[in-house]
Amino acid sequence: MGVFASTDDPGSTGHEQVVFCQDKQSGLKAIIGIYSTALGPALGGTRFYPYASEEAALADVLDLSRGMAYKNALAGLDLGGGKAVIWGDPEQIKSEALLRAYGRFVESLAGRYYTACDVGTYVADMDVIARETRYVTGRSVEHGGAGDSSILTAWGVFQGMRAAAEHVWGAPTLAGKRVGVAGLGKVGKYLTKHLLDDGAEVVATDVNPKALEWVRTTHPQVDLVDDASALVAADIDVYAPCALGGALNDDTVPALRAKVVAGAANNQLAHSGIEKLLADRGILYAPDYVVNAGGVIQVADEIEGFNFDRAKLRATKIYDTTREILRLADDEGVPPAVAADRLAERRMADVGRLRTIRLG
Repeated sequence: MGVFASTDDPGSTGHEQVVFCQDKQSGLKAIIGIYSTALGPALGGTRFYPYASEEAALADVLDLSRGMAYKNALAGLDLGGGKAVIWGDPEQIKSEALLRAYGRFVESLAGRYYTACDVGTYVADMDVIARETRYVTGRSVEHGGAGDSSILTAWGVFQGMRAAAEHVWGAPTLAGKRVGVAGLGKVGKYLTKHLLDDGAEVVATDVNPKALEWVRTTHPQVDLVDDASALVAADIDVYAPCALGGALNDDTVPALRAKVVAGAANNQLAHSGIEKLLADRGILYAPDYVVNAGGVIQVADEIEGFNFDRAKLRATKIYDTTREILRLADDEGVPPAVAADRLAERRMADVGRLRTIRLG
């Protein structure tokens, strides 16, 4: 198979385990990060991306897996947090052999980690991976799976955005508001429809010409701008980052005109301290791992036998969770990101502690 390297002491990151996987014949180079199994097996998607270096891939998987632990905790799931990255250009190296090799590495973890779709991986890929491992979610409907998890990801972001709108403007609706959507991929296209149906105006951008052509054809009323910088500086009420992470940084936050940030991208805060910068500017940040949890709720439901209506009902509760976090932030005088972290850590500690009660 190739190289399998694992460490149970990944240093100061707080992770339980980080696994490096390589199969030279298929070209597979992957890293699986398990941040916590306090609430149950770690669940998180597999990102397939051409990182500039192994160090960049490792940094991403460490950040993403930690975020998944917090996301799953606040989503009310009995699941821990993990994530995986495959290093390479999926357009160039993705193959059946590579995906199945990766599946065998997932299987070797004996259920400590469940994988799913992420950037660069799709439902069809999960069906291939599942030929080598039982620990896969986000499979096709034909194989008993949940299908496209971006459907409920977008629904959950919309619910979180409604809660943020209520907190700022007094009503749980985006009607009459101008929302900037950065990224019209898997999630952004569904979110755009929800916003338009709710009566919002939408301005958007994407680096992919196909995505731009899609929105021109499907939703011609959407205004398009050249890039994310133009979107940030645009006259918008809500900013929804729906592409890769780091969208909120030392350059974008000072230029941002929106009063609310709520989007689907993971790890939107480029570094610690950005949440305070947002608060100081009077911008309400709905924490990314809270509002974008609809997808993980959808694929987690698959583990017990998928039911879309049940999963959508759970994802709709993101509205209530977001409201609670914003209230807690006000009560404790901290940014919402800090309040969300505290709430997630509390659940991981309180429920995770129960594992010390042995069942014989």
